[in-house]
Amino acid sequence: MTETPALEVRRLTKFFGRKPREAIERLRAGASRTELAPLGTAAVIDADFEVHRGEIFVVMGLSGSGKSTLIRTLNGLLEPSDGTVTVMGETITGMSRKRLREVRRRHVSMVFQHFALLPHRTVLENAAYGLEIQGVSPAERRARAEHILERVGLGGWGDKMPAELSGGMQQRVGLARALASDTDILLMDEAFSALDPLIRKEMQEQLVELQHELGKTIVFITHDLNEAMFLGDRIAVMRDGRIVQLGTAEEILTDPADGYVAQFVQDVDRSRVLTAGNVMEAPRAVVTASAGPRAALRSMRDLQTSMVFVVGSGRRLLGVAHDRDVLRLVQRGERSLESAISDDHPVVGADEHLSELFESAVESQLPLAVVDEQGRLLGAVPRVTLLAALGNVSANTAEQAIIETPATIPVDVITATLHRTARPDTALADAADASAVAAAAAEAADIRAEALSKETEAFSRDAEALSRDAEALSQETDATRADAAGERSPA
Repeated sequence: MTETPALEVRRLTKFFGRKPREAIERLRAGASRTELAPLGTAAVIDADFEVHRGEIFVVMGLSGSGKSTLIRTLNGLLEPSDGTVTVMGETITGMSRKRLREVRRRHVSMVFQHFALLPHRTVLENAAYGLEIQGVSPAERRARAEHILERVGLGGWGDKMPAELSGGMQQRVGLARALASDTDILLMDEAFSALDPLIRKEMQEQLVELQHELGKTIVFITHDLNEAMFLGDRIAVMRDGRIVQLGTAEEILTDPADGYVAQFVQDVDRSRVLTAGNVMEAPRAVVTASAGPRAALRSMRDLQTSMVFVVGSGRRLLGVAHDRDVLRLVQRGERSLESAISDDHPVVGADEHLSELFESAVESQLPLAVVDEQGRLLGAVPRVTLLAALGNVSANTAEQAIIETPATIPVDVITATLHRTARPDTALADAADASAVAAAAAEAADIRAEALSKETEAFSRDAEALSRDAEALSQETDATRADAAGERSPA
């Protein structure tokens, strides 16, 4: 059975001004926000989305886009002009004020941009205020408030007054008050925008950590794209009252819905958004440990690379093997690849952000191996792919993708070694290898010849066009000279 969303918003419109019904009808008929300006302001237009339980849902947009109005309809502070809002399965649109207060107490807390602390109460009393409204006993609300203050880094500050705290600490009190109420949903309206950049980053990281621990559903409003990309499981981008795109940070960054969104995301710090799993390539140079040295060496020769990933059963990554080490095993007639497998190579998780990969990428020339929680090989991130992802460009060259590390042993040396050390049981495979190598070389030569032929044809066409242009220019020059001579001759 599908779990009920924490929030459901259906065709929600909020209009401020005269004749809201007329304005809504005109909007449905295709009128723009500007055309309705004489009647008032269409702050939110036909918003339609769900917020899943336990996710951080970010609404992002510039000033005037409608995001703050939208969040105030989610807890009933503003009544929609049209459409509905459902909180934890209960529709609050049109609900009585008494019942709405009950829903807020049980299900929805709000963290404001400018803290909204009570100046005459201590930090502990501010953190416990929501519990006081809920009718929780003094002893219990004190214990719960102290626990949450500890969680947000304010242990020991409970007896201080708000004026004695820095801006970042005051915002932590506001967050603690919302968390202490233990509601299902937190609404955060530009909650960190008034903070200094370093404190703001700390608060963002702490919010993600707390959300993972407590599993709260969070709707976060911001105009900062980097903040949205860092926090949001999903992001709704608003413009002129409408949601113009809804998706994950990676979807919005790599596939913007229109030019507005594309321009919006062009300067985002991609290293904090994209993960190894987003940019990894499928590793071609992979062999199983049971395949042996000869198979590993053939694979490196065919792919023109100096290393292969070695996996065990279930594709569990065992390490890497380098061409020179494997070549020595083949020369000695070894049948096991085990002694050539090295675990001295960089391994990263699929969820690690690109900003966390730089050090490993710099320290090793090998592609970063991307594994899951069970250590299974998922993909690889070469340096060129990492840099291309940061620059939002393709990692492909004109002919092929640069994925593997370059070979250090010539193909003919490897092929000769395989032939020289071949046993009767491997001769057939090696012969097939030699044939495949020859066929591949012939095919590559044909491709190069065809490309050269096409380039020659193109050059000939360009030369002909240039000749025609020169002839036309010469004729035009002659005509100009004739006109000039005619003007100088006496009438």
